[in-house]
Amino acid sequence: MASIHLIAWNNGRGLSHDIRLLDAALRELGHAVTITSVPRRSRGLPWRAWWETLRMHARWLAGRGPRRYDLGITLEHVHTAYLPLARRNALIPNPEWLSRRDRRQLHRFDAILCKTAIARDTFAAQGLPVHVIGFQSIDCRRDGVTRDRAFLHLAGASRMKGTERLLDVWRRHPEWPTLHVLQSPSTARSERPAAAPNLDHRVTYVDDIKDIRQLQNAHAFHLCLSEAEGWGHYIVEAMSCGAVVLTTDAPPMNELVTAERGLLVAAHESGTLNASALWHFDETALEASVARAMAMSDEELARMSAAARTWYETNQAAFAGKLRAAIDALC
Repeated sequence: MASIHLIAWNNGRGLSHDIRLLDAALRELGHAVTITSVPRRSRGLPWRAWWETLRMHARWLAGRGPRRYDLGITLEHVHTAYLPLARRNALIPNPEWLSRRDRRQLHRFDAILCKTAIARDTFAAQGLPVHVIGFQSIDCRRDGVTRDRAFLHLAGASRMKGTERLLDVWRRHPEWPTLHVLQSPSTARSERPAAAPNLDHRVTYVDDIKDIRQLQNAHAFHLCLSEAEGWGHYIVEAMSCGAVVLTTDAPPMNELVTAERGLLVAAHESGTLNASALWHFDETALEASVARAMAMSDEELARMSAAARTWYETNQAAFAGKLRAAIDALC
């Protein structure tokens, strides 16, 4: 059993979700976990780390904790003041949020723990020690929900899911079935075009997770046209429900979804964000993918749905072993 220190910005959104999942996985492997919540940017605030060092030393003197953690694991942003608290340190990056300042500090880590193959290739090319651990997402499947051959886009509060371009394409096709969109008011355009008959665009905060699970399970097709992903929880969650995902044919989205378990939409590189490429889906390719989904036989839909669920279960089962191997190599 190792003493492990998780260091991350508890942002109440994606990072908080990652903290909870990683904490649970490490505890299931038998490790003792301490979580330190830090600001998004800790530059100029070393006193937080100094105070944590004093508290840790006091606990050690009282026989209630280690003098130093066996391993520090930092999520997304680099917080160098906390590195001395552990004998060894690892970073789990989301490349699209890894700033230039963060990247200058990567050499200080003993390993980069990568969620995806594209992240592995990116950091290995810089001569950094890497381990691919993948990641896991919660199981959103609910029994007893009637699934319709309908289309869903869970935009949430993200600005990198291709939402506005998707809406524009859908407006050009009144012959298409209804697209159900759920989007946060914080990111929706303040001035939107007139509503289309085949667009159910809900701009609202949904507090009851049961409503989200109902939507995820009731729609056979999920449109997840990400420009970039560190992992892609909403893609994996859709696959956990057995949905057929239409996603961007670019990494890491096409690492999660392949032609056997979803529909890939051709895309072109549209720039970079920090350490990640950005991808824009091709609108003509999207039109072809929607047409294929609409024409899909019940048998093909069932086969692709089962393949998506099987991949989800396989990925979930493999995560613990990959994480264990990485921890064992470091501790």
